[in-house]
Amino acid sequence: MSGAMNRQVQLSAGPCKTRATLVSTAMASKVGEPWKMPPLAKVYEALGALGDRRVLIDDEQHARVLSSDRSKTYLVEISADGREISSNDNSSYWQGYLGYPAIAVMLRRGLCPVRAEATSALSGIAWNQLNRQFRNDYDRTIEEVMRRVEERGFDPRMIAAEAAAVLLKLSALAPLRGARRRPAQSSG
Repeated sequence: MSGAMNRQVQLSAGPCKTRATLVSTAMASKVGEPWKMPPLAKVYEALGALGDRRVLIDDEQHARVLSSDRSKTYLVEISADGREISSNDNSSYWQGYLGYPAIAVMLRRGLCPVRAEATSALSGIAWNQLNRQFRNDYDRTIEEVMRRVEERGFDPRMIAAEAAAVLLKLSALAPLRGARRRPAQSSG
C-alpha cells in the first residue's frame, strides 16, 4: 500500500456515534484521474441548484454554487478544455465522487439539455436539512423529495428520467479530477 495508513476512529456528533475509516491523502484519487460517479441523489441536488438559480458562472473556468440553505459557497473550477473539474464540496473532497456543485456547473454550461420542468420541480428543496434528517440515506431523501414534488403537481417519473439521463451522460463523459480543495466552511 505504498506506506499509506488507514485508521479506524470513533466519531461523536451529539447523540450520534459512528466509526469511520480515515484514508490518508496519499490514498486519495489524484489529479487527472476520472471522478467516481456520484449517487443519483447528487444529480437531483444539482438540478435543484439550477432551479433555485444558485449556480453563478464567474468566467470561462470559474463558478460558484450556493448551498441549499445558502450558508456555504462552493467554488468550482473547470480546465480550459472542459475535461478536468474541481470543487470544494464535502462529497468531492471526502468521498471522492463528483459532488452536486460540479454537476450543476457542468449542466449550466451545457453538458446536456435538462427540462426546465425538472429543475423547477426540484427548486426550493432544503437538501442539507433532508440529508441530515435521513442521516445521508439518499434513497430516503429522494423518496421524500419525490413525494413533495408530486404534491406540488409535478411528474416524479419525468424527474427520475431526467436525473438518470444526466448521470448516464456524466458517466459517458468521465470527467477528470482537478486539484483537491478543502471543503467550504459555513459563512455564518
